[in-house]
Amino acid sequence: MAVEELQSIIKRCQILEEQDFKEEDFGLFQLAGQRCIEEGHTDQLLEIIQNEKNKGFLSAIGHPFPKMIFNHGRKKRTWNYLEFEEEENKQLADSMASLAYLVFVQGIHIDQLPMVLSPLYLLQFNMGHIEVFLQRTEESVISKGLELLENSLLRIEDNSLLYQYLEIKSFLTVPQGLVKVMTLCPIETLRKKSLAMLQLYINKLDSQGKYTLFRCLLNTSNHSGVEAFIIQNIKNQIDMSLKRTRNNKWFTGPQLISLLDLVLFLPEGAETDLLQNSDRIMASLNLLRYLVIKDNENDNQTGLWTELGNIENNFLKPLHIGLNMSKAHYEAEIKNSQEAQKSKDLCSITVSGEEIPNMPPEMQLKVLHSALFTFDLIESVLARVEELIEIKTKSTSEENIGIK
Repeated sequence: MAVEELQSIIKRCQILEEQDFKEEDFGLFQLAGQRCIEEGHTDQLLEIIQNEKNKGFLSAIGHPFPKMIFNHGRKKRTWNYLEFEEEENKQLADSMASLAYLVFVQGIHIDQLPMVLSPLYLLQFNMGHIEVFLQRTEESVISKGLELLENSLLRIEDNSLLYQYLEIKSFLTVPQGLVKVMTLCPIETLRKKSLAMLQLYINKLDSQGKYTLFRCLLNTSNHSGVEAFIIQNIKNQIDMSLKRTRNNKWFTGPQLISLLDLVLFLPEGAETDLLQNSDRIMASLNLLRYLVIKDNENDNQTGLWTELGNIENNFLKPLHIGLNMSKAHYEAEIKNSQEAQKSKDLCSITVSGEEIPNMPPEMQLKVLHSALFTFDLIESVLARVEELIEIKTKSTSEENIGIK
């Protein structure tokens, strides 16, 4: 009975234009559909919904059955429709993203767009489509996303994208999507393009937006190279701030110190894998060296000198211990490899906590010496940083004594 009643309502409404639908039509339709579910006629209801002849009508009337079926779905077949609906939505999102690419990148019918649309509005309009593209793995699809993002960003002036835009989901998921392409995509051209687009995106954000994005990516990227890239950007922002007559509060003082807490530390203290984190550690040391050189202790514009004790305890001292431990481990591995070379045996070595089995001794030695070279490089920069700190603090103490 309920199925016949629903079919009767659909048949009557199919001849109506969309503007002629009344609220009572929707109510009758919803009520009949609800009865179908309650009487166990879910299969017939799904057939009605999936019927091509009914799609126009169902779209116009805004059918609520996905939610209704979910709420009443105690049988496996209810999930079939949910999956169907999800796939349908995904195809629609893909289609809309492709349409945006054709219009804004290829320029098809772009002359028919209202000229009053602002660049910021167009960026916001396209970000959801860019997110869809970057979630895919096909080279051509990712490339379209990167081109659409570039096209949208180039319309905007540097430093003009307000931080409030980061409250919109896609404005954070898109840079996170760029990071995934940068770190996981096997195609070098796409990795490089993603890096360039992330930098372009950073350039468009205002100071608070840059600060917010840096914090987000430092917390979520889990990749030493990406973290090094962000730390370099932080250094650039500090440099620009110190050169201005009026300091940027986001990259000096307390706000900067809060950000440096995410940079000048070792995730697992002295036990941190220094080889795996070498890019991040080198970038952090270079940033610290820059701060020590540029900011005098008496000025303390960055807040560095106030926090120096914490930085030494959380970063410099554990780094010393970690370097000693790491060098001892790799020197022992080199000794083992040299002995294996004499006996012509294949053996395994442990690099960055992972055992690499059956590697020829000559290749083992190259890998191990490369690791030791990295540690020596870190150690030399660390020594220079500590030397500069000592020079600066001694100079300040002498000046203060002279003043007294």
